[in-house]
Amino acid sequence: MTRISPASDAQLAESKDLLALAAAAMGFEANSLKVMARQPAILQGFMGLSAAILGPNASLDPVLRQMIAHISSAAAGCAYCQAHTAHGAEHRGADAEKLAALWSFETSDLFSPAEKAALDLALAAGSVPNQSTDAQFETLREHFSEDEIVEIVGVIALFGFLNRWNDTLATTLEDSPLAFAEAHLAPNGWVGERHKD
Repeated sequence: MTRISPASDAQLAESKDLLALAAAAMGFEANSLKVMARQPAILQGFMGLSAAILGPNASLDPVLRQMIAHISSAAAGCAYCQAHTAHGAEHRGADAEKLAALWSFETSDLFSPAEKAALDLALAAGSVPNQSTDAQFETLREHFSEDEIVEIVGVIALFGFLNRWNDTLATTLEDSPLAFAEAHLAPNGWVGERHKD
């Protein structure tokens, strides 16, 4: 159960436009953002950064962005963000078989060399301490421009914030991502007890 309750109705009303924008993109109202709304400047800053990294002007494929976020969240151990990102990947058209194999991307034939390079960095950079290497960046440069690599690191860093936020607060998972995680991630070891009511 969450350690901090969502913002009051008055605070939520103050941030209704930002919350509606996020809900439209995600398909549900995120509890993490409702807690952020207690401090509207934090919510506004987070939404601005999130839009710059994940928004319509981003150059990376939306499914790849969600897979990067998922692997970096798995490395950090945040079950809330793992549920959100896998659910988000499906919402953006990811193949179910590929999502099921996400935990074994390194050896699966379902992932391209470019995807493997991005996910390998996500795993290393999402770990604590950070385990990224120069060799990983050399491999990334075989598949991505430097601008795209900045975007990859931006996704990892954004979810680093969310991983800390949601695991620290034990944010309650919403019905849709929870159901998705229980059906599709739990068979591969996902446990989200901290994020259930």
